[in-house]
Amino acid sequence: MLHVRRITSLAAAVVALVCTRVHAEGQVDPTTLYEVSTEGTSTQVKAGEQGVFVLSIKSKQGAHVSDEAPLKLELKGTQLTPAKEKLALTDSVAKKAAGQQFVDPRFEVPFKASAAGKGTVDAKLTFFICTESLCARQQKTFSIPVEVL
Repeated sequence: MLHVRRITSLAAAVVALVCTRVHAEGQVDPTTLYEVSTEGTSTQVKAGEQGVFVLSIKSKQGAHVSDEAPLKLELKGTQLTPAKEKLALTDSVAKKAAGQQFVDPRFEVPFKASAAGKGTVDAKLTFFICTESLCARQQKTFSIPVEVL
């Protein structure tokens, strides 16, 4: 009788594992619902002059960046000083057009280069990507090299 109970318990565990895997396979990987780009960021700046850090989130069909959940962009510089170190969705330069339900955020943050050499702009982005069936917290980090001439 003890032997039958072990087999039954093992069978239940296998069924649970299979059901979990099938359920997980039905879920969409949230990282496939958007692209993040830093295209347009200044990679060469003269000492004492300004450059710009650009970050944009492009959501794919059926997805959007939540305008209700918090979005945070934190910036730090090495040999560079960002004009603003903490940004939120309200700091996005992209604004909703008339009748548009959601807009993809785009940030353009000036930075000042202090001295010649190699610098970096380090960014930590936290936001929520959503569809009709899910809303998932996403976190990305970037380190953009900037040559200060």
